[in-house]
Amino acid sequence: MKEIFLNAFGAVKRWLAGLSFRTGVIVLSSCVLFYVLSFAALALPVSAALRGALWFVLFGCAKTAQYGGLLILGVEGVKRVKKWFGRE
Repeated sequence: MKEIFLNAFGAVKRWLAGLSFRTGVIVLSSCVLFYVLSFAALALPVSAALRGALWFVLFGCAKTAQYGGLLILGVEGVKRVKKWFGRE
């Protein structure tokens, strides 16, 4: 059972790593959007249960986009993004 999950994760990781640098940057940008939306949802005038559910879903999307974007970029892509922001 463990091998099945490891094989599936490896296949997804290889597929994501095959995507372009530009796609990785777009996915990481969407991560920022999901973080903003997840915390902005807390200010909505709705019930606490709905606010909690919205936060859970949007924060989960943000984390998924974050880790997906990092898998797409890889080590070299992260270095390229850091150079854009002037960090070495």
